[in-house]
Amino acid sequence: VILIKTGFIFTFKRKWRCIKDCFHVYQFFKVPEFSESMQRNQLYYKVLLYLHSLASLEDSDFTNLFAGRKQNEILLRLDTNQIIEDDFLGAKMYWINQDKTLVLKIRKSDKRRVLQPYLQHIHTVFDEFDGRKRELKLYMNVVDDQKGRWRSVPFTHPSTFETTAMESDLKIKVKSDLESFLRAKQYYHKLGRVWKRSYLLYGPSGTGKSSFVAAVANFLSYDVYDIDLTKVSDDSDLKFLLLQTTAKSVVVIEDLDRYLSEKSTAVSSSGILNFMDGILSSSCGEERVMVYTMNGKDHVDPAILRPGRIDVHIHFPLCDFTAFKTLANSYLGLKDHKLFPQVEEIFQNGSSLSPAEIGELMIANRGSPSRALKSVINALQTEGDGKGGRCGRKAVEESGEPSGVFCTEGANAVKEFKKLYGLFRVKSNRKSPSFNLDNDLKSGL
Repeated sequence: VILIKTGFIFTFKRKWRCIKDCFHVYQFFKVPEFSESMQRNQLYYKVLLYLHSLASLEDSDFTNLFAGRKQNEILLRLDTNQIIEDDFLGAKMYWINQDKTLVLKIRKSDKRRVLQPYLQHIHTVFDEFDGRKRELKLYMNVVDDQKGRWRSVPFTHPSTFETTAMESDLKIKVKSDLESFLRAKQYYHKLGRVWKRSYLLYGPSGTGKSSFVAAVANFLSYDVYDIDLTKVSDDSDLKFLLLQTTAKSVVVIEDLDRYLSEKSTAVSSSGILNFMDGILSSSCGEERVMVYTMNGKDHVDPAILRPGRIDVHIHFPLCDFTAFKTLANSYLGLKDHKLFPQVEEIFQNGSSLSPAEIGELMIANRGSPSRALKSVINALQTEGDGKGGRCGRKAVEESGEPSGVFCTEGANAVKEFKKLYGLFRVKSNRKSPSFNLDNDLKSGL
């Protein structure tokens, strides 16, 4: 009886909608996901977010359910061809979710009165939501098909700057740079520069480069676009992928040095250079953070590393005792232990492991902090490679030049950037002007 009653109500609602359509003249407005130039339509995502926030989504005939980021959180999401009703200033608005297009259906008699205020209302709701912590997404490029080049999943990586194994002074400098970037839209435009920031993370595997990227995304509340160059067919395809990224995003290419040395991708070196600072990058690169990771930069073409293409170089070497204490606090909840002096002595003798290796030992022995520390000591004594180094110690080490951090494209920008980043001083008599941190952090960036 319940099934029959439900089916009758569903059929009646559909028939009643058809009857109303016979007495009203409607106009349709399409909001496609991509523009004619294949750029992402920002209005599409604003409308989609707005529709997902409507209470009427629960009352629709059917919808999709997904698990949220929080425990036991359930999210409602539109399904293909689903129709959502909305009321605004006494007018009925109907949204139809077609393939990659949202269609607004509105009575012609109501259009002049409510259309513009309604669209402004959608912008306002989006801005209010965007001001809060929004649900981040991780995008991955796929081989070209009818559904587009990017696939997304919720970005739930828990990494933050507080949990990253890095010197506290370095974290402060990086966070300060990111905060300055967020506030610098008008300043960049005044200089005639694109509002974006680029980072190079280099160092051995397992030293925390990927966790750092996640920490940046969580700190900025930006989506992440992870580009796999093996799935890019040519230089034009790489530009096309960049064109389809959105503002407020972190665009990542990992292991760039390996792709360049092994030539394991169809993308040329000139294609990489154009991706980093070409005309297309300048045209669609607003409010983006570009991140490139490498195991080492000694054999990389200096043209790729020059200021303007890479603004910030951050070195991720193997761990030191300071980073070890951060890991012990995060993994074992230890701020101090009687075995810490022994661990510190081993680090001072030159032995070291990557943060990933030390972290795995702590996870495996998390039930007993003492046993975990003893396993780390044993590993350092037997497997430590003696390379030493300080985790997150230096940001730039150019041959023949002192350690530095931020680089600009030319001398004309030095004074302006010095005003923006008051932390830095200019080193003169260099071919490429660079900024160095204050002398109080000699072992820092």
